[in-house]
Amino acid sequence: MVAVRPFRSGDEVTLVAAWNRSMPADPTTSRWFGDRVLLDANFDPEGLRVAVDGDEVVGCAYAVRRLIPLAPGTGLEPDAGWIPFFFVVPEHRGGGLGRRLVGETVAFLEGLGRTTVDFSSYTPNYVLPGVDAELYPGAYRLLGELGFRTLYSPVAMDRTLVGYQAPPEVHGLLREREREGYVFRSPTVGELPELIRFAAGAFNPDWGEAIRQHRDPERVVIAKKDRIEGFALYGAYRGTPERFGPFGVDPGRRGTGLGKILLHLTMTRMRAEGLHSSWFLWTGEATPAGQLYTKAGYEVTRQFHVMRRSA
Repeated sequence: MVAVRPFRSGDEVTLVAAWNRSMPADPTTSRWFGDRVLLDANFDPEGLRVAVDGDEVVGCAYAVRRLIPLAPGTGLEPDAGWIPFFFVVPEHRGGGLGRRLVGETVAFLEGLGRTTVDFSSYTPNYVLPGVDAELYPGAYRLLGELGFRTLYSPVAMDRTLVGYQAPPEVHGLLREREREGYVFRSPTVGELPELIRFAAGAFNPDWGEAIRQHRDPERVVIAKKDRIEGFALYGAYRGTPERFGPFGVDPGRRGTGLGKILLHLTMTRMRAEGLHSSWFLWTGEATPAGQLYTKAGYEVTRQFHVMRRSA
């Protein structure tokens, strides 16, 4: 008999094993699960619903809401809740267990006054940007049946760095901007607070926190004239050096080639480290950033659907 209950200490061993059987395209480890779920400051065991058959976890769904702000100056988003992941092992599918697990996480969040529930754009510890309908069609279908609607559909992209060289036009752009007074280099320690404020204010508080916690200025490139107007970095998430981003240019300075310069300078540094690829999880394919990546040789590897249920 399968029972559904809150997470208990000791569940993590069979939970990780069940995860890896259920989502083979996105395996996890005990260390990652501990760091990103159990030790998340917003973790509440009541929101981590596990389905158990005897002593074995056979399914899981995770609901989370903010108990502490994402970053200085941000609030608790009292109307918002998230479901970063759910799964059911193959042999227990088809009997409504996934519907029950997701339903209980939605009820948990709505019982706490959350009027929107998103799958799965919780920051900083989301697993994937959204549901991959190609790899997990049953999950995508279930979310739709439970009232979740697609907000947008970001793509993951990557490109090989084997044999990479910055194209000649990038060197020309670099010289033009340098003649105008721009510098492109790693930030000094004294510039990091400015960079964090710029990333958080112009783009996303999560980006500011990624830079704050990065601890490796040599993997950061800024574009600066009188002030910082753009940045790019790698190795910021989960300590994965080949993961590119975050990356941004002041909206008022777009179209000047700053983004192209930053992207290629960063890839040059990545190649100099001996990295063989550059990849990221989230961009809009038709956005200016998506078009820039495509022109730089990146290709779409996956598409995700960020979905929302509103009370």
